[in-house]
Amino acid sequence: MAQTKLGEAVVTTNGNLPAIGSTAPDFTLAGIDLKEYSLKDYAGKNIVLNIFPSIDTGVCATSVRTFNKRAAEKNNTVILSISKDLPFAFKRFCAAEGIDQVVSLSDFKNKGFSKSYGVEMVDGGLNGLLARCVVVIDQEGKIKYTEVVPTIGQEPNYDAALNAIG
Repeated sequence: MAQTKLGEAVVTTNGNLPAIGSTAPDFTLAGIDLKEYSLKDYAGKNIVLNIFPSIDTGVCATSVRTFNKRAAEKNNTVILSISKDLPFAFKRFCAAEGIDQVVSLSDFKNKGFSKSYGVEMVDGGLNGLLARCVVVIDQEGKIKYTEVVPTIGQEPNYDAALNAIG
């Protein structure tokens, strides 16, 4: 089980991120249009999974804004922002913020993503939500980079994630 912090409290997740070099586990997540999307929908692209507790918090919103701005820098790359927020919250946020380079997906319905990627917090004040993590998957579907952000209130290492793409 991975650990992060919420304030000063240590929080445990329900597993560990997939190992670097392993095949990325498939998933089914809900888009803002309520349709289901899977990893297969992005086959042949570099994929950055920006995973976080809720779009309605400052650091989560900042990570989506930052990846949105920097996504245009990378060819053949898609940024997937993933939380358990309802698709309606994502749709509202993206419309208000002009987010157009990021795909917002929710694990509110199937909940398989949080299990197969080991990112659901199992204790602490945000128990049941997703920890702040980043996973980079290459065009062949292999894990290239992972990060469990040490503290929920901290932004991910954008440079390391995007540099993993090459």
